[in-house]
Amino acid sequence: MLWRKKQKIALVEVTGAIAGPTRKFLLETFENLQRQKWPALVLRIDSPGGVVGDCQEIHAGLQRLRAHNIRTVASFGNISASGGVYIGVGAEKIVSNPGTITGSIGVILRGNNLEKLLERLGVSFKTIKSGPFKDILGFDRPTTPEEEVILQKLIDSSYGQFVQVVAAGRQLSPATVRSFADGRVFTGEQALGLGLVDRLGTLEDARRWAAELAGLDPEKAKFQVFKPAKPLVNRLLPGSTTLNWLEQELTWRGLPLWLWLP
Repeated sequence: MLWRKKQKIALVEVTGAIAGPTRKFLLETFENLQRQKWPALVLRIDSPGGVVGDCQEIHAGLQRLRAHNIRTVASFGNISASGGVYIGVGAEKIVSNPGTITGSIGVILRGNNLEKLLERLGVSFKTIKSGPFKDILGFDRPTTPEEEVILQKLIDSSYGQFVQVVAAGRQLSPATVRSFADGRVFTGEQALGLGLVDRLGTLEDARRWAAELAGLDPEKAKFQVFKPAKPLVNRLLPGSTTLNWLEQELTWRGLPLWLWLP
């Protein structure tokens, strides 16, 4: 069995917004690959981004794989933007389709001001708090200028971390990264010119490159796909995609996101 694994390449897919369940699945899979001494991994990314902390932990997990001599190639699919880029630069090499939507390097934090709607409904809240900023981004009032300063500093700190990781992963200077890391998106072809990716190609091209890096025969080294178990709600309830979206909206409200929204 171990011999067979050494002749195969692990394929792990990241699909949709990156949050807790994705992080848990990926880190557990990375640990298994490390323990079983797989020769190579292709991480297929089709994601608009996700939550900052989860993306950072996935990136760190890829770094650990590389430290254990597991060759890693990221393959950018239809979209690999913002947090998708963050985890992608943790791989040794990146292959992108020419038309992949990528980039969107930056951080966004959002809250909802429902004050006027609540007034029309005759709903009001009484807030008791330990400090003036404990209810920052409260949905029943506008953000104050002092709160905006605090939140901007938070975003700037996260953005600086993002820039440093991209610069290190792609062997670019932070100044170079900042020159195009203003939230704009690129095609894969444009990203190649910027140094964000190494080659243009398909998932199959990524497989062949991973095989070559690991010293395997590209004609014989096939993929073994690792997939997460579907959540119970997806298996039992129709329309569970809507439920997941609502859950994400509630979970992510007020969190810094590395997320590109079409």
